[in-house]
Amino acid sequence: MTESFGEALRRLRGGRSVRDVARLASCGKSHVSDLELGKRRPTRDLAAALDAALGADGELIALADVRPDLDPLAQADALQRGLHEALTAGPLTGTSLDEVDYTVARHGRATRHRPEVRLLPELLADFGDLRLMLTGRQSAPVRKRLLIATARMAGLMALTLLKMKDDRSRAWWRTGRAAAAAAEDRATLSWMYAQEAYQLYYSGDLAGAVELAGRAQALAGGLPCAGPALAAPLEARAHALLGRPEETAVALAAAETALGRLPAEERTESAFGYSESQLRFHIGNALTHLGITGRAREEQDRALELYPTADHTDRALIRLDQAMCLAADGDTAGAASHATNVIVDLTPEHRSPLIIFRARDVAVKVPEARAVSEVRVLREVLALPAGGRDNGHSGDHPGDRGGR
Repeated sequence: MTESFGEALRRLRGGRSVRDVARLASCGKSHVSDLELGKRRPTRDLAAALDAALGADGELIALADVRPDLDPLAQADALQRGLHEALTAGPLTGTSLDEVDYTVARHGRATRHRPEVRLLPELLADFGDLRLMLTGRQSAPVRKRLLIATARMAGLMALTLLKMKDDRSRAWWRTGRAAAAAAEDRATLSWMYAQEAYQLYYSGDLAGAVELAGRAQALAGGLPCAGPALAAPLEARAHALLGRPEETAVALAAAETALGRLPAEERTESAFGYSESQLRFHIGNALTHLGITGRAREEQDRALELYPTADHTDRALIRLDQAMCLAADGDTAGAASHATNVIVDLTPEHRSPLIIFRARDVAVKVPEARAVSEVRVLREVLALPAGGRDNGHSGDHPGDRGGR
């Protein structure tokens, strides 16, 4: 049977007097006696102080949350939480840090396929562990690795909240930048600015997006990292929307160079990487905005060849760019029909606000007077639930999945 906190405290005290233990833990003698007799419940802070005073290696911390009046399963939950916190707050080994890095990388990959409502609780739980680790005394190299992990997790939190159209994402960008700066890690700080640039881009602040994309590239300098690979094509797309073909061409050339210099392990389907499939999609998107439809189609076709079929969002966005090209070439009925097929081919959970937003762009490009039946069908389809909800009303801004 599991000992109570008081029983464990009495055993660990051994031959030491209650007065001596109270002095070591900076509390009153009667308080220690009451704890041993079960007359008081320990606070977490006092449990930690007694644990340290008696060299209990987390045993008292783990028992502090256990309440005999709870049912066995609730006691098991409390015991697990206490043990987990005691282990997390303890000295970190190389294996512990490797586990942290793996967890962050796994969440980065999950952004490509896991729904935000499922990802958010997992991020919160692992962020709680990171916070405990950071509060402990760590060596400078260990603290730096933890700060980099914190910056990356903050970026994932921001991206997740952005997809959920929650403006608290902006606060998480600040937290992530602060952690990356504290770690003095230019590659991570560059990645933070590149991802934040996408938030400004999709909220319509094109000048701000260009500025942050430029900041991301400048911070990276000559480092071959994901920040410039993400930022340069975003800058090109913003310039294209602003009608700047020369600046667009320069940014696209920088994007090709950045991808070419990217290590193989960062050319991955993750929020922390960038791939050729994404670059072809983004080049095609920029060319679509400039009305260079022939070259845009070539890039769109290549992107669809490279993208895995499971990546529903990006493949849908590429197909919507194809519809935009049809509209630009004067085939308004074909554009509306193509956009309609994109939406109806998706299951409701994959009809994200971002896809609906882009489909509305197509609807704007195909005036109803020129293609009455096709446009009417498209507009009816746009009233379908997106992501299981009704997002057909105007005024929504799109979410982003990072690097889209």
